[in-house]
Amino acid sequence: MLPMPSLINILKYIFRSVSYGITLAIILLLLIPNLRNSTDNIWQIFQAKGLSQAPLSYANAVRAAGPAVVNIYSSDIQDNPRYGTKSRRDTLGSGVIMNSNGYILTNLHVVQNANLITVLLQNGQSFPAELIGYDALTDLAVLKVNGHNLPVIPQRPNLQSRVGDVVLAIGNPLNLGQTVTQGIISRTGRNGLSNTSYSEFLQMDAAINKGNSGGALVNTNGELVGINSRKFTEINPQLNIQGIFFAIPYQLAAKVMQQIIENGRVIRGWLGISANKYLLDLKGFVIEKVEDNSPAANSGLQAGDIVIQIDKTPIQSINQALDIVAETPPNTVLNFKIYRNKKVVEVPVTIKELT
Repeated sequence: MLPMPSLINILKYIFRSVSYGITLAIILLLLIPNLRNSTDNIWQIFQAKGLSQAPLSYANAVRAAGPAVVNIYSSDIQDNPRYGTKSRRDTLGSGVIMNSNGYILTNLHVVQNANLITVLLQNGQSFPAELIGYDALTDLAVLKVNGHNLPVIPQRPNLQSRVGDVVLAIGNPLNLGQTVTQGIISRTGRNGLSNTSYSEFLQMDAAINKGNSGGALVNTNGELVGINSRKFTEINPQLNIQGIFFAIPYQLAAKVMQQIIENGRVIRGWLGISANKYLLDLKGFVIEKVEDNSPAANSGLQAGDIVIQIDKTPIQSINQALDIVAETPPNTVLNFKIYRNKKVVEVPVTIKELT
């Protein structure tokens, strides 16, 4: 057992150390206010022990993206000379503000043949809109409004969507006002300008109804994933199809918008071949048919040639090759490395514009 003086000295040392620590903590809290938040958080952790967690919510994503999703009202007004009257066809849709200059992406079928286009923002502001241009192959159109400090949809240029990602469709279905539906990506889409069919778009099960077209498909961070387009339709009316909807991938939509802003239309390169067979062993695709008077025919490409490389890019799929051609400016020369008669041959091809 320690002698009494030693025990007293130890206790004094402990109390002195504790008092120094408390004094230092008080000084730090006074000098650095942010530490108070940290201590509050720590205290909340202890208080929250045993309590239920907050429910999962996508409110932050909707808050980030929602203000940049607009309602679009378009009218096609036609004169009827026979009766001296005018007929009016109104179309309802949605759109997405893509940059602070007032450029808006929507679907072509929302504004096609419209004489009057009106854009209504989430905050109630209303603007007349000008149609800058459109692209029929992707069903996209670009509008322009003259506004200031407009909200812009969050975007990430290198965003890659995956099957299973949770997505939110934001739009104005049936003119009910801005509405959010939730689903997942069922199938990913291509991002190249050669896209021409449903199968090359994003497929998802977030509901799309009349008025949703042209609205935003966003992820759980509120970042733009695609432009909502349409639901799947089948010739057979007896089939009750559910949960199959399509959106135009963000990267593709951005490429189309940029070309429309710069050129008033989308300019695609044209080669003039058909192919549907890719050879894994040779890592190239087989040209099945060459169109007459096409760039491919004029350069000497032939049916049966196996394309293994375009310029310095090895070919990994037919779609990849078609996208390279489509995104090449007309009158540009591409060097095709092909396999013909058991020999590797290089053929220069002058790409023309697809019309």
